[in-house]
Amino acid sequence: MLAVGLMSGTSLDGIDAVLCEIEGSGTAAKVRQLAFCTCDIPEAIKDKIRRCCANENASVDLVCSLNFELGEQFASAALEVCRKAGVDSKELGFIASHGQTIYHIPHAYGECVASTLQIGESAVIAQRCGCPVIANFRVKDMAVGGEGAPLVPYSEYVMYRSETEAVALQNIGGIGNVTVLPAGCSIDDVYAFDTGPGNMMIDEAMRVFFNQAYDKNGTVASKGKFIEAMKQELMNHPYLTQNPPKSTGREMFGEPYTKQLLEKYKNEKSEDIVATFTWFTAYSIAENYRRFVLPKHALSEVILGGGGAHNETLRKMLQEELGNIKVLTQEDKGYSSDAKEAIAFVILGNETLHHQFSNVPSATGAKQKVILGNITYPN
Repeated sequence: MLAVGLMSGTSLDGIDAVLCEIEGSGTAAKVRQLAFCTCDIPEAIKDKIRRCCANENASVDLVCSLNFELGEQFASAALEVCRKAGVDSKELGFIASHGQTIYHIPHAYGECVASTLQIGESAVIAQRCGCPVIANFRVKDMAVGGEGAPLVPYSEYVMYRSETEAVALQNIGGIGNVTVLPAGCSIDDVYAFDTGPGNMMIDEAMRVFFNQAYDKNGTVASKGKFIEAMKQELMNHPYLTQNPPKSTGREMFGEPYTKQLLEKYKNEKSEDIVATFTWFTAYSIAENYRRFVLPKHALSEVILGGGGAHNETLRKMLQEELGNIKVLTQEDKGYSSDAKEAIAFVILGNETLHHQFSNVPSATGAKQKVILGNITYPN
């Protein structure tokens, strides 16, 4: 069966679209990547997403409109990856879309209950592409007491489990998240959580100082020096000591928080700020491992995915933090760092169509295993 996975993360660096051939289900599922592309999100829509994610700038009418605008963007990305492979989208068994996270509340506070919101209207995607669309994956997990994140651990269990070695899969998108696969694990042994910021704070600093979307290869960070006062402040961020299961997002490490730091340290050199933010991403990953992973498992390797895997300076900093544990990329394993999360949603969507669970309660805190996602059919 042919399927497309769509992923747009908190980094807003584009919509990843992957075309796969997938057969079987569960641990017997076989997935083969056929084509991949990343489609740019227009700057005007990026600006609307940022406004919707910031409490002081959000409005109900903006979120309502953006839901349909993003549906068109996701549909275009699906059509583009199909065009690239010479496939008619009507031939697809399904499209699995993560959507764009607008707000995520893992725990109730004040008048707000635990909840999450991903937009990018699935009816628009289904109508434009002429095939079933599976979307809104996070909400069912939250309905049974989970945090709705992280979602990729199930796919990583299917693809990377080892009988003899404990492995960590570290994604570095806008937010960092890790999946730990103990040696010879069952699905109930898998655990995962968000480690903190990935590229989000680095990207915001690059936009402010250099009018660039990201620090290519970590070049700017490589020229900077660490700001000790900022390091100490970041090391004391309370998220690092919070016990898993835990999840976070733009509401904690996004533009408002980053701009507070930029204002506080405005007299420092711009490349030093980028270097310190890059260090914080590496430190937050390693510190979470030291607290919550390494006391239980002797990791043989950490496999990086997401856009941050291409940041050479970040990889070097993480290797220094982790010492003798090998830090590899998806490319070292014959896969794609950029396509990894989009492929994960192909796997999750496939389980949904087979009426199989694909959340991992040990990762999300859910009380039970559930089938994820809502299915929208075309005419």
